[in-house]
Amino acid sequence: MTLPRALAPLRHRSYRLLAAAMALSLLTQGLWAIAMVWQVVALGGGPGALSLVAALSSGGMLVMTLLGGALADRVSQRHLLLLVALLQGGATAVAAALSLTGVLELWQLAAVALVDGAALGLFYPAYSALVPALVPEGDLLAVNGLEGAVRPVLGQAAGPAVAGFLVAAWSPGAAMAGTALAAFLAAAFLLALPLTPVRREHVDGVPPGLLADVREGVRYVVATPWLLATLLFAAFMLLAFIGPFEVLVPFAIEDAGGGASQHAWVLAAFGLGGALGSLLVASWRLPRRYLTVMNLLWGVGCVPMVVFGFTTDLVIMLVAAAAAGATFQAGMVIWGTLLQRRVPPALLGRVSSLDFFVSLSLMPLSMALAGPLSELVGRSGAFLIAGLVPPVLAVVAIVAARLPADEIAHPLDVGRPEPEPPSAAWMGDDGAGTAPAREGEPWLS
Repeated sequence: MTLPRALAPLRHRSYRLLAAAMALSLLTQGLWAIAMVWQVVALGGGPGALSLVAALSSGGMLVMTLLGGALADRVSQRHLLLLVALLQGGATAVAAALSLTGVLELWQLAAVALVDGAALGLFYPAYSALVPALVPEGDLLAVNGLEGAVRPVLGQAAGPAVAGFLVAAWSPGAAMAGTALAAFLAAAFLLALPLTPVRREHVDGVPPGLLADVREGVRYVVATPWLLATLLFAAFMLLAFIGPFEVLVPFAIEDAGGGASQHAWVLAAFGLGGALGSLLVASWRLPRRYLTVMNLLWGVGCVPMVVFGFTTDLVIMLVAAAAAGATFQAGMVIWGTLLQRRVPPALLGRVSSLDFFVSLSLMPLSMALAGPLSELVGRSGAFLIAGLVPPVLAVVAIVAARLPADEIAHPLDVGRPEPEPPSAAWMGDDGAGTAPAREGEPWLS
């Protein structure tokens, strides 16, 4: 029996453990998102209270992301991920106990949200840096495709659905108890992971300070044209896209005679499209023109946003959302693979954290500008900007940074032999530590 290419990484025992922990972490986030909202409501809070709690969560994540990247490059990523799971589990368990006993107050919930956000700021760079240490280089595209399919299913669908059921059947406290349980289960899988060496050497064996580490990561990004151009394009693409999608789409749906249910369908279509797009890319080889294809996927993938400004047909909106989700996540699969294959392992945590930080920093600005922009140019005009500006930015990034020349000079999968399909014995294979050194990385030789 053979596995499809997209599932091939699961033949490695270490990755199966990490994937299970990642899935439970996504479930934790989806559970918490709904439990937090309805706990605020149960405490008598309104939009202002919910904004405060959500802002503290986002703020904690933003502050910790850069330091999380520096830590991921100097200490065991497994330890960091375990710390995240235990922090999330412990904090939400305390909140659940206080809620179920009727003594929870809003400030306590806000404190838990801050801890949860700070923990998430540690998660992404540590996880991104750990994957290449557990999975062979040839499987990284499949890993990112598989995860791109799982994320929307668990984080945007299953987690919120389970939390909604728990809130409706019992209480927000029960949903928070479920959140804590999922986090502690993730910790159990992380405990079973093997320790991997920190793939970094220090001059005279003395590590620099954390801020010096962050500066080194920034210098590397600025000095690497393909990375800087793609990161800047992606940041401004999100600036144009995410605000109209999050803020203006609900009003377009309302004008079409829909409501909350139809909005949920559109979000589900975006997530389902993303899952399918991720699996499709994971089933192929990495494109020869990987930088060009990736940036064009993101740019052209925003074009369906134009639909929301010029139709009242909900079916067309669903198709547009699915198309946008598919292209967006397809580009994300390639992006994650490039970071893991072209960024030196000693810098991967910090580069991943900078990617996360820049995206996070512009998303609130995009959402803040979406409303005023729609008043200035009309909602249709705002959707035109969201759909048509990103393709132009993609072409500018490709040409200005000479990405075609870069991808020709640095081929990845061209001429590589097809990996042997995993056999029925895949369950016993452990790929820990099998990722080969990248060209030009003497510390791995």
